[in-house]
Amino acid sequence: MYDINEIRKEFPILQRQVYGKPLIYLDNAATTQKPLCVIESITEAYANVNANVHRGVHFLSQKATEQYEEARETVRRFINARHSHEVIFTRGTTESINLVASSFGETFLAEGDEVIISTMEHHSNIVPWQLLAERKGIKLRVIPLTVDARLDKEAYAALFNENTRLVSITHTSNVLGVTNPVEEFISIAHSHGVPVLIDGAQSVPHKKVDVQALDADFLVFSGHKIYGPTGIGVLYGKESYLNRMKPYQGGGEMIQTVRFEKTTFNELPYKFEAGTPDYVGAIAFARALDFVSAIGIEQIAAHEQQLTRYALERMAEIPDMRIFGKPDGSAISFLIGNIHPADLGTLLDRLGIAIRTGHHCAQPLIDHFSIPGTVRASFAMYNTIEEVDAFIAGINRVVKMFG
Repeated sequence: MYDINEIRKEFPILQRQVYGKPLIYLDNAATTQKPLCVIESITEAYANVNANVHRGVHFLSQKATEQYEEARETVRRFINARHSHEVIFTRGTTESINLVASSFGETFLAEGDEVIISTMEHHSNIVPWQLLAERKGIKLRVIPLTVDARLDKEAYAALFNENTRLVSITHTSNVLGVTNPVEEFISIAHSHGVPVLIDGAQSVPHKKVDVQALDADFLVFSGHKIYGPTGIGVLYGKESYLNRMKPYQGGGEMIQTVRFEKTTFNELPYKFEAGTPDYVGAIAFARALDFVSAIGIEQIAAHEQQLTRYALERMAEIPDMRIFGKPDGSAISFLIGNIHPADLGTLLDRLGIAIRTGHHCAQPLIDHFSIPGTVRASFAMYNTIEEVDAFIAGINRVVKMFG
């Protein structure tokens, strides 16, 4: 049974008020709130096993190392990677993409080569490739959208040529809440011998993502979007690529030997984890994944989809409501008449309702619709039908204020 009341008890912040109103937090696509077990795990790690990992023979270092590597194994199980050394800890989705752009780009790309991205990408899956284009003279090819705001598969298939070296696309749009059929996109790319990076920032927290079943070459996601701490994330990569890629950063831990004449690099995954890692963040991240697994990612997905369907039904009742795309995930972007997104967001905030407004770090997608931005509501495991009703009531109240 999915006991929403028991789940909500695990999140202390949900008990607070904002402007004298109960907090209704609907900005989960930006970041999720943290359960008590994750918050406590951070204190526990600092209080009981705080020592630098991999470098000490003393008790604390050994224990910290054990928990850090256990966290890596937890991530491996969660996404069903073949090997734990295919799991690289980073600061989040953004750093993971930058790592691939830098290391894969340095190793495999040359002037005139091409990388395919899409119109619905987050800036973190656009700008790193633009920077690489400036450095190496590569070219970006962009998958357009269909009339119903989905990736155009036929146009995508036509983008491949002898210069295509990588595809980097989002699994679920952070703006539209649309989940792309990445299995099909991966299959098309692999038929051309081209590897694929999947941005899973908005999919891994909301559905089962199996990297072996997808046959993804790279998958990136963040801890803070799946009830874990900020500043920790994952790059999964097939070892066949990771072994050949050059290191992203130099320093301690990522080396085997250092001489002034030559440095040799460490094995996976440490080749890509220069310096002292966020081992406490990794431990807390693993605790978050265990929390999600205990409830069941399928059950969470079903609950969130129910909320999304119900919200869409209620929103359809509001005059001049314009919903962008056809959301099948847990995020809904919309506008109402001529009400500016920032005005609607500010007034809802005064009612204790936290939503997102603006371009959502996806300006090319917003430009595609010729709008200044949208209002976005996004759901998580702890949101309720009653909160959706309060959200709708808040919108109606704001609409009346604008006449």
